[in-house]
Amino acid sequence: MSDKLIWENIARGDKNALKQLHEKYFYQMGLYAHKVLQDDQLAEELVSDCFIKIWENRKKLEIQSSVKHYLFLMLRNGIVDHFRKRRIINTEPIEDIKEPASEEYFDEQKQYAKLYQFLQKLPEQRRKILEMAVFDSLTYAEIAQKLHITKNTVKTQMGRAYRFLKENLDPTDFYLFCLLHPSDNESLKKGI
Repeated sequence: MSDKLIWENIARGDKNALKQLHEKYFYQMGLYAHKVLQDDQLAEELVSDCFIKIWENRKKLEIQSSVKHYLFLMLRNGIVDHFRKRRIINTEPIEDIKEPASEEYFDEQKQYAKLYQFLQKLPEQRRKILEMAVFDSLTYAEIAQKLHITKNTVKTQMGRAYRFLKENLDPTDFYLFCLLHPSDNESLKKGI
């Protein structure tokens, strides 16, 4: 079902259409929010707020652009409001928070969502180690120290995480993951 048709059904009060929209964009929006906020719980809260606002204001809203664009713009504004209300100093000025403007950007977010879903399938410690290495750019020694485990355990878990991704992701998605997160080249050089 197209976004336009989903939106028309939401405007008429169809809760199932809202559920469809939520299922279609929740992960992508969560990744976008997490990228800026670096806080999963807050990102999820702000994304959920977008869907609540869409539902509460469905009779008043007139979406001129695509529904997808409107959702991401709404999320971006929610993130900006969050920073302003709490007077949080971010590493980048609020005005520099990327405004989702192109379909190319949304395709990238779709890829991130797919990768994120695969990461969630990893055992918790393995996923945590991979995230610390890839997203936080920590060395194996730093990860070992933070998690109170040995450096060899970190290496083993990283190897298993990359092997899992390589075996389960489409080759182009695995390549994309490696391109997006080149900070952990130790495992990649070993051919894992």
